[in-house]
Amino acid sequence: MDLSLRIVPANPTKSASIHDTANSLGVHDTLRHGPRSLAAEVRAEGGLKSRLEDWEATQDNAKLTFKRNIYGMHAPMRLLMERKIVSQTHPFAAAMASSNLHLDILMGRDETIEPADVFLGMETGPALDIHNELRKKGM
Repeated sequence: MDLSLRIVPANPTKSASIHDTANSLGVHDTLRHGPRSLAAEVRAEGGLKSRLEDWEATQDNAKLTFKRNIYGMHAPMRLLMERKIVSQTHPFAAAMASSNLHLDILMGRDETIEPADVFLGMETGPALDIHNELRKKGM
């Protein structure tokens, strides 16, 4: 958990290309700019994609920091502990849909509707047979 109050994800770290770090001879200046990274030079992605991928994590981190500042250290620790416990329990994983309502409530996603909530794809999935699942578990 980062203790920043950032609402929007940070800009990705900027890496310099050979054109930015060349010395007077046209060679990469390693002493001033560090080792050269070809992977960073080849990557043509913009910063928007990485910011969109980090959006939920940044929002969650800001909420946890607000709870820490208002209620104390126990509030985010308790919430993170509850999330971990709920995410590890799957009572009837094969018979039920792959949603975890408890985790959605703890993450604050219980009031949103996403395409995955509507189009579950259960028409092609396994048949719902809870009795066989109970027999397998020995209940």
